Amino acid sequence: MKPMKRLVHKDGFWAFLMLLPNVLGFLLFLLLPVLATFAISFSDWNLTDSFQWRGVDNYKELFEDKVFGQVFKNTFVFTLVSVPIGIALSLVLAVFLNQKLRFVRFYRAAFFIPVISSMVAVSVIWQWIYNPEYGLLNYALSWFGIDGPAWLTSPRWAMPAVIITSIWKSLGFNMLIFLAGLQSISDSYYEAADIDGAKWYSKFARITVPLLSPTTFFVTVMSFINSFQVFDTVYLMTQGGPARSTSVMVYYVFQNAFQYFRMGYASAMAYVLFFIVMIVTFIQFWRQKKWSVY
Repeated sequence: MKPMKRLVHKDGFWAFLMLLPNVLGFLLFLLLPVLATFAISFSDWNLTDSFQWRGVDNYKELFEDKVFGQVFKNTFVFTLVSVPIGIALSLVLAVFLNQKLRFVRFYRAAFFIPVISSMVAVSVIWQWIYNPEYGLLNYALSWFGIDGPAWLTSPRWAMPAVIITSIWKSLGFNMLIFLAGLQSISDSYYEAADIDGAKWYSKFARITVPLLSPTTFFVTVMSFINSFQVFDTVYLMTQGGPARSTSVMVYYVFQNAFQYFRMGYASAMAYVLFFIVMIVTFIQFWRQKKWSVY
């Protein structure tokens, strides 16, 4: 009994006991499904029949699948457009809301509300805004003599509509991160610049942007990862249409897995997406030293 008592009184034992639920949750609900998905990616399984081994045929099929090429292009376009615009807008908004304004707390909370709002509610609101007949957007365009398009049913305009909604949804989160970064910059830098007679744009370019580079790096990495995994906006607003103009990689994975019941092919596609995100993230971390002042 004495060894048992000594074990109970050790801090390591209690630390292990406290961590055990999280460790079990990680093993059962994350690591095990990831390993199972990797095994399924080499098979032909439709949830009902027995496993049929396909080897690397699922991965070979991806490079011959024209639809996969299209959804990969759509995902790339979505990321290339939404990430830079979203980061730029959130930075400008954070700088504006970092000033001593009246009701500034209200403005910060108002811009953060979309982040905590249900994507279903957000999609319903934006579908109404995009409505070609009585939507607010086309009504506003009519003031300038512009005949607005059928946003969500036009192959040309559906993707821009989805991008606008996604940027609006995540704007408040990125703004909050930038705001925290701005408030960590000492006022002494700006006071010294004021003494030297620096203009506001010089202070922004030579003080704010360089000292905010670690925050910008974090926001950029997270935005890239989230953009490659966009799903709910597409699923709720366009169902990947029209003519797959808004179909992205995660939505195509969902279709193959739960509509076509091609679990092996969907798993292979998911792993390709995983490696793409991993490579892009590694490149960003590798380039971090080139543009971060810390």
